[in-house]
Amino acid sequence: MVSKTLGLAIGLMMLAGSAGAALAGPDGVWELDSRDTRLQLALCGDGTQLCGALVWLSDADYNKQYEPFLNAPVTNGLKQTGANRWKGAMKMFGQNITGTITQRSETEMTLQACAFLVVCKSYQMFKYAP
Repeated sequence: MVSKTLGLAIGLMMLAGSAGAALAGPDGVWELDSRDTRLQLALCGDGTQLCGALVWLSDADYNKQYEPFLNAPVTNGLKQTGANRWKGAMKMFGQNITGTITQRSETEMTLQACAFLVVCKSYQMFKYAP
């Protein structure tokens, strides 16, 4: 009975320890769930910051007004605030925003962003695989 309890306790501790474990990393192209925008993200600076640029828009005619922002930085160093989480200032389509990017798995992230501190939105992002 004691060995089963000890085994269960060790198993739970291992599971709890792995829940906050770092993933392989955010490097790559990530597509918003709306499938109209892709961002290239990579660790930068001292290796804990997150940098990225807007690299693709779905429809050049519809998004003509956004073309000047293609290949422009979205962020130049979001600060890591925890395992798989970065927070800081970003610039999307010419708008200054603050946001948090959280990597949920090897293929999924969440971007929570606010403009003017009151207009907030959450986006799902998926690793793009051509």
